[in-house]
Amino acid sequence: MAPNQYLLYDLPSKTPGFTWSPNPWKTRLLLNFKSLSFRTQWLEYPEIKPELKNHIPPNPEGIAYSIPAIVCPDGTYMMDSRKIADYIEQRHPQPALHLDSSYLAKVEDIWTRYMSAFCPIFIPQVPKRILNDASLEFWYTTREEWFGMPLDRLEKEKGGEKAWGAVEVAIREATALLKERDGPFFLGDTPSYADLVWASILLFCRRLGADCFEEALKRSGDGQVHLDLLAAVESWSR
Repeated sequence: MAPNQYLLYDLPSKTPGFTWSPNPWKTRLLLNFKSLSFRTQWLEYPEIKPELKNHIPPNPEGIAYSIPAIVCPDGTYMMDSRKIADYIEQRHPQPALHLDSSYLAKVEDIWTRYMSAFCPIFIPQVPKRILNDASLEFWYTTREEWFGMPLDRLEKEKGGEKAWGAVEVAIREATALLKERDGPFFLGDTPSYADLVWASILLFCRRLGADCFEEALKRSGDGQVHLDLLAAVESWSR
C-alpha cells in the first residue's frame, strides 16, 4: 500500500467496481469527501472473516466481521462505518464532518428505522439483483436464520405495501429535515456526515433498481430534495 493511502474493504456486485451496500457507501463517501487517497479491495461475504480475523477483534454484536473495514496508512485496522468516521475526523479534521450536529443523531435514527422497515423488500432482492454466486450461500443462510423463514416467505408475508408504508414514515421524516434549511444539505449550504449517512440509503436504493428508487422518492413527499442531495454528493460517489 502506498504511503498515506487507506485501504477500503468493500462488497462486490455483479457489476464490477460498483459499491452497493449502504454502510460501505458511508465510508466511501467519507474518504472522497476528505480527499483521502485510498484503494478498494473487494471481498465476497465468505472472504470477510478470513481476511480480517487476525487483525481486528470481532464485533461485539451481530456478524463478527463486517464491511466496511479499512486499513489505515499506519497499519491500523478498523470496522464499523461510524467508528471509522470518528477515527478519520480526528486525524483529518478538515473539511469538517460536523459530528456534533444535532441533525446527525436524527438522521442516524431515521436511517436505522428506514433500513429496518426496508428489510422485507431488499433482503430477498439483493441476492437476485446484486450478489455474485460466491456470496449467495452466505447471504441466504445468515438472513434466513435472522428472520426465521425463507426469504421468499419474508417478502410475501412482510414485504409489499406493509413494508413500503413503514418506509414512507421514515423517509418523510428525512424529507422534513432536508427542508428545514435551504439545502441541498441538512445544514443548508454546509455538507456534513449526516448527508453522507442519508445519501448511503439513496445510493443503495438506486443500485437495487429503478423500481425501488422511484418508489422511495414517490413515498418521500418531495423527491426533489433527495435528488438535490444526491447531486450535491455526486463528486464523492465514486
